[in-house]
Amino acid sequence: MANTSKSRPKKQGKLSVYLYIPNIIGYIRVLLNVYAFAICFSQKWVFSTLYFVSFVCDAVDGWCARKFDQVSTFGAVFDMVTDRISTACLLVILSQVYRPGLVFVSLLALDIASHWLQMYSTFLVGKTSHKDVKDSSSWLFRLYYGNRMFMGFCCVACEVLYIILFLIAESQNENLVDVLVSSLQQGSPLSFLLALSLFGWAIKQIINFIQMKTAADACVLYDIEKQKR
Repeated sequence: MANTSKSRPKKQGKLSVYLYIPNIIGYIRVLLNVYAFAICFSQKWVFSTLYFVSFVCDAVDGWCARKFDQVSTFGAVFDMVTDRISTACLLVILSQVYRPGLVFVSLLALDIASHWLQMYSTFLVGKTSHKDVKDSSSWLFRLYYGNRMFMGFCCVACEVLYIILFLIAESQNENLVDVLVSSLQQGSPLSFLLALSLFGWAIKQIINFIQMKTAADACVLYDIEKQKR
């Protein structure tokens, strides 16, 4: 009789998933951010470098997940939570540096609400990825999740804008509009980078609104279908 035990695939334990390469990179991102925010006001350039390295690692862990066939639900959720918390912390800091601080608090709320609703509605309708938006009626939304280059540009633009704003703040009571206008009028390479970042940031906020509305509609439609059963 053939030994059938050899043909059975080995069951993965919980620990093996936690130790996936992309997930380990995620843990490193968390440590980088913890240290970066601990020194953000005393060493602004070190903070900015570590924060951006952590942000870049977001793309690296995604590549590793596909390369080594280590895509996991835990990894996807952990990745998004890390992204949202990192950006939220930076927005909180900017809300304390600039006036009106409500601008950054509003951006924080929009960012978390749109991504949380998108993730929740994804599992609600039975999709395997929150990036599966092929059925969306918005061409911009489909382009964002369907084109890695475009998505990358928008995400990088947001983070670069927030880092620039943090670096150019000379005190903890800056007027946001005045700082932006004066920086853009300088005609320097920094002005160009700031303008480019603002453009990508604006697109990202529009997409966040579309994402929040689309996800909310999916939740409502799910409730309607549930009541019909």
